[in-house]
Amino acid sequence: QVHLVESGGGLVQAGGSLRLSCAASGSISIINFMGWYRQAPGKEREMVAGIGSGGSTNYADSVKGRFTISRDNAKNTVNLQLNSLIPEDTAVYYCNFRIRRTLLSAQETHWGQGTQVTVSS
Repeated sequence: QVHLVESGGGLVQAGGSLRLSCAASGSISIINFMGWYRQAPGKEREMVAGIGSGGSTNYADSVKGRFTISRDNAKNTVNLQLNSLIPEDTAVYYCNFRIRRTLLSAQETHWGQGTQVTVSS
């Protein structure tokens, strides 16, 4: 069983900052990808940022220069630093891990429970 636990959401004024974290536990041999997605009311879930096993990162255009993703392999943790927040960043944020339980097993995708980020104007 693989379990993801998110923390760090909340209410912040425009221009403020938040830091989200997501820790994975359970039977994990390899983490191929860690990422953050978000879903605002009435909208589809979209990828915000991702980081590969080698450390390469990618970001949605809307958050480039404001958000930073990082990973701690020793702790199976991914973090998202959100700076210069704007009301349009308001959404439920979900972490996403793509893992292999063993070297020979198929890749699995797991999601966190979601954490609310609300940015007031």
